[in-house]
Amino acid sequence: MVSGRASRGRRRGSPDTRAQILAVARSRFLADGYAKVTLRSIAAEADVDAALISYFFGSKKGLFGAVLGLLANPPDVLAAALPGDPATLPERVLRAMLGTWDDPERGRQLAFMVRAATQDAELMGLLRDVVGREMIDRIAEQVGGPDARHRAAAAGAQLAGVIFGRYILAVEPLASMTADELIAALAPGMRAVLYRRPRPASRRTM
Repeated sequence: MVSGRASRGRRRGSPDTRAQILAVARSRFLADGYAKVTLRSIAAEADVDAALISYFFGSKKGLFGAVLGLLANPPDVLAAALPGDPATLPERVLRAMLGTWDDPERGRQLAFMVRAATQDAELMGLLRDVVGREMIDRIAEQVGGPDARHRAAAAGAQLAGVIFGRYILAVEPLASMTADELIAALAPGMRAVLYRRPRPASRRTM
C-alpha cells in the first residue's frame, strides 16, 4: 500500500502525466466526438484521478483547447465575453474575437486549426460539435427567448464569415480594417439577429 501511494504521488508530479492526458484526450475526442467524451473516461484511460485533469486544464473546454495546441480556446474566450449588459453583447463578443485572432501568435494557431479542419473530416466534425455545444448553445442561453438557438446560430454564421474572410482569405478591405471599424460595422447587424422581434401573425383578409 505504501509503495502504491508513493507511485501515485510520483505520477501526479511527473511532467509526463500532462502529456499522457493530452494524448488520451486527443484520441478520445477524435474517436467519439466532443459531446460523448467525459473527463472521467479520459482519466480512467490515462490512469489518473479526474481531479488532476481539472487541475491541469480547468474544464473539458480547457482540455480541448490544450489538445488542439491553442494559446486561446474560442469557447473560453466567448464565455468570458458573454456576461454583462445585453445591449452591448455584440460589441463584447466581437471585440473578444477580434482581439484573439488579431494577436499574432494566438491568431496563427487558430488559423492553423481552421485550415487543418478543412482537410480532416474527423477534426471538422469535432470542431462542429464544439461550436454547436459550447458556443451557439452558450449564446442562446444568454439571449433567451423564442428561437434563441436559431438566432444564436445566425450570429455565429456572421462571426464565422468575419473569421474566414479576414483571417483565412484575407479579403480586402476586411483584412486591413481596424477592430473598432469592424465592430462599428458589424455590431448593429448582429444585434438585429440576436434580439429580433418575432413577426406578428398575419391576418387573412376576406
